[in-house]
Amino acid sequence: MRVFALSDIHVDFAANAAWVSALPLHDYQEDILILAGDVSDTLERFRQCLEEFVLRFRRVFFVPGNHDLWVIRDEKWMTSLDKFEQIKAIVNACGASMRPENVGEVAIVPLLGWYDYSFGMPDPQLTGMWADFRACRWPDGWREQEITEHFIAQNDISRIQPGRFIISFSHFLPRIDVMPIFIPPEKRNIYPVLGSDKLERLIRQIGSDMHVYGHSHVNRDVVIGGVHYINNAFAYPHEERIAAKALRCIYRTE
Repeated sequence: MRVFALSDIHVDFAANAAWVSALPLHDYQEDILILAGDVSDTLERFRQCLEEFVLRFRRVFFVPGNHDLWVIRDEKWMTSLDKFEQIKAIVNACGASMRPENVGEVAIVPLLGWYDYSFGMPDPQLTGMWADFRACRWPDGWREQEITEHFIAQNDISRIQPGRFIISFSHFLPRIDVMPIFIPPEKRNIYPVLGSDKLERLIRQIGSDMHVYGHSHVNRDVVIGGVHYINNAFAYPHEERIAAKALRCIYRTE
C-alpha cells in the first residue's frame, strides 16, 4: 500500500481537470490519496473530480480549502458554512472521507482549519486583493479568528490508535517557517492568510510523524521538530516552476 499526497488541483482549469481524467484506472487500487483542498468552488466540478479519484484509489481523504468554500457563484442566501455542509454530503456520497481513519499500519488524520493572522496581520494591499474576503460569506460578526476556531473545534482526534505511523493533513499551513527562504520579501505580504498555529498545536498533540498541507502552491519537503512537512500542490497551469504537477508517494508499506 502506498500513500499519495496532492493539493490545489483547481479543476476549474480545463488542463487540470484533464490531468485528473487521464490518471490510470488500475495503478492505484491498493493505495490511499490525501487530497488537501482547493478542488473547485463549483459543486458539480467538485463532485466529478472526487468521483474520478475515488474510482482510482482504495481510499480518498479530503479537507476543503478556501476555494472550495467560495460562494460567489452560488445562491445569494448561501454562506460558506452552508457550502461546507454540501461538500461534506458530497464527500460522504462519493465514498471519500473527512474523518480520521486507521488503514493498516497508518493513521490518516484530516485537520480542518482556516487562517487567523497568527502569522501576521494583513496589510491594505492584501485586504484589497485577497479573493476570500469577497468570495466567502460568514455569519455576521465572524472574523478570521472565529472562522478558524469554528473549524478547529470540529477536529476529532479521539479515533487515533497508538502504534501507527500518523499522517495528518490540512489545507492551511500549520506554521509559517515551512515557507522556503527563497520567497522574496515583496511576496511575503500573503503570509497572514496562509494558515494558523492552532493547526501546529494539534499536530504536536496528535504526535504526527508526517503532515501534508496545501494552499501556498509552493512544493515543499522539510523536517522541523521531528515532523516531516510536505506540500505537493498541483496549482494553476502556469505555476510549473513551483509545483510538481504529479502525484507524490509519501509513504509505502512493506
